[in-house]
Order: sequence, then structure tokens, then C-alpha cells
Amino acid sequence: MSTSRLRQLQRDDLADEHKPVYDAIVESRGAVAGPFGVWLHSPEFADRAQRLGALVRYETRLDSRLSELAILVTARAWDCQLEWTLHEPFATEAGLAPELIEAIRLGQYPEFDRDDEQTIYDYVAELVYNRFIQERTFATALDLLGDGGIVDLTGLIGYYSMAAMTLNAFQVPLPKGRKPTLVDCPTFR
Repeated sequence: MSTSRLRQLQRDDLADEHKPVYDAIVESRGAVAGPFGVWLHSPEFADRAQRLGALVRYETRLDSRLSELAILVTARAWDCQLEWTLHEPFATEAGLAPELIEAIRLGQYPEFDRDDEQTIYDYVAELVYNRFIQERTFATALDLLGDGGIVDLTGLIGYYSMAAMTLNAFQVPLPKGRKPTLVDCPTFR
């Protein structure tokens, strides 16, 4: 995959001291793709971002269903075609109902079968759309997640907001063969 505003760096393009960053990204994610192709233009940033990304996605107190819900709400708020299109299958695999995913995709308030999903949705949506969280929403999320869990959730939202901003600012295209699933958002080529 290439970026449309910056060229895709290969391992050999990096100084020897930065090649381990490239290797770590490939080892943890299988390839340099998404925002990582952009971030490698600043190897120190790429290194810290990929480690933070691994932490917030795979090593938090949140189960994958709730993490993917938070990622989808964040991607939708940023109208980030790539982030949404890549994470929608993960959300389905993690157990989110198709109707819930579709409502978020359409920008509608979903109907919830599970209280924990409503709690996560409300917290994320308030933060990414309103930039603040109401006391009641915060208290409900804190009850569900505890102190560490609510910090993990907020960090995940921040990380995926940063990724979405990068993907949109640098117009990172979808991988070849992937069709966009957010029909009202830009698709970069």
C-alpha cells in the first residue's frame, strides 16, 4: 500500500538505527500499512506510536468487543474510511451485532441489546463529537470499567483519533482490493 501524499518508505530507505522500528511494525502487524507508512517518516514517532497502538489494542482491560466498538465510533466521528473499513470486520468477529455496526456507520444512535455496549458508545461518542463527557456518562463508564479501564478506554480513543487524523491528512488509500464501506466519506486512491 502506498500513501498518496508521502511516498511509502521501504526498510532500506531508513538509517540503520531506524530499521528496528520498521521490523517491529512488520513483526507486530504483518506489514507497514495504514498510518505506519506515514509515521515512518519520523521513525522515533513511529516507534512510540506502534508501541502505544499495541498496548491500547491488545493489552488493555477492555475486551475486544468493546475495543472495536470504541474504534468504530472514533473512525465514524473522523469520517476515516480506512480505519472504518479495516476495523468493521474485526468488530463483527469480536461479536458486535450487525445492526449496531450499521447504525454507527449511518451516523445514527444505535439500539442496544447490551448495557456495556451502550455505556462504551455513549462515552466515546460524547468525547469525540462533543469533546466533553457528562457526569452521568462518566460515572456509568467508571462503574463498568474501573479507574484503569476508563483510562485505557480514553487512551484507545486518543490513539485511534490520532491514527484517523493521520490517515485523513495524508490521504492514505485503502489496500488494493478493499471496497470502501463508508459511502459518505472520502476514499483516497
